[in-house]
Amino acid sequence: MPEITPFLKSLLSISGLSGHEAPAAKLIEEKWQPLVDELTVSRLGSLHGLKKGTATLPSAGKRPSIMVATHMDAIGLMVTKIVDGFLHFTQVGGVDPRILVGTPVIVHATGGAKTEELFGVVVQPPARALPAGLGDNPVGLNDLLIDVGLAAKEVSAKVHPGDVVSYATEPVELAGEVISGHTLDNRASVAALTVALEELKGKPHAWDVWAVATVQEETVFGGAYTSAFALRPDLAIAIDVTFAKGPGASDWSTFQLGKGPTLGFGPNIHTYLFKKFKELADELEIPHAVEMVPRHSGTDTYAMQVTAEGIPTMVLGIPLRYMHTPVEMVALKDIQRTGRLLAEFIAALEVDFVEKITWDDEK
Repeated sequence: MPEITPFLKSLLSISGLSGHEAPAAKLIEEKWQPLVDELTVSRLGSLHGLKKGTATLPSAGKRPSIMVATHMDAIGLMVTKIVDGFLHFTQVGGVDPRILVGTPVIVHATGGAKTEELFGVVVQPPARALPAGLGDNPVGLNDLLIDVGLAAKEVSAKVHPGDVVSYATEPVELAGEVISGHTLDNRASVAALTVALEELKGKPHAWDVWAVATVQEETVFGGAYTSAFALRPDLAIAIDVTFAKGPGASDWSTFQLGKGPTLGFGPNIHTYLFKKFKELADELEIPHAVEMVPRHSGTDTYAMQVTAEGIPTMVLGIPLRYMHTPVEMVALKDIQRTGRLLAEFIAALEVDFVEKITWDDEK
């Protein structure tokens, strides 16, 4: 099984907010270069890696293909205004202001000839300086600030409204083969797809494989919509994180760390694909759980499913604690198991698999 931790830690040590994914894309491109046959970038910035299948090209000249989407964008912050050298900000993607105070950040300042990284920290004014009624209650985004330690004149020269702010927490390996850091949602899934590509180096597969690191999932699903439309795969799989069991989390809606991936089941997921993934996971004795997703999955799955004429889709989940915080947490073995399951599924795809797909649950 390929060692994925160094690559994952590198992904957790850079920025790449939704709409500004270039730093992450560069790292992924370098890692995928020897694992795929072709690498291209979409008009929106999603990275497309094509690993060609072995099936003989039909007269129409197109092998069946599967697209695997793992979004590489991150949540974060954006500067809205500068007052007396302190930065006011808003959110990019879903951010809970309760966890921000004291968080180290990097302000990507555009005021100079080139973007400059300014380290800072999210701070909260003293209670007496807060609006009446807040007192000891959690403080919202409008009343939090970023301090980069510079004089007001220097800050105004370097930082502009619209500059993005990323988390600066470093990835940490914990006991129990667990890793913590920002942006595990969803770079843990990029790592899982990379594991699958490594596995497929030694496995023949009939289908073409599109490994896609999508952009803008945290905001508008822009990468999944446009890449699926451009590539027109016959099947599409999304890998994303899901809620892991943690403090105060209910057993029925969360999943244990280290107990394998989840298999999504719901209207965004084709029942035949779910069935085949479940059978394969059982056959390979890969620990897993079934995750009921009765509505919009909140992942790239939905965007791919409704693209063009519609694409049969599936979603695999990696359990994650403390979602959308700077200290997200996953089990490394869950990443490995997800990658292995995906690789085995792709290797087992027969050329006529699509013809066997049915909505009839009895078949």
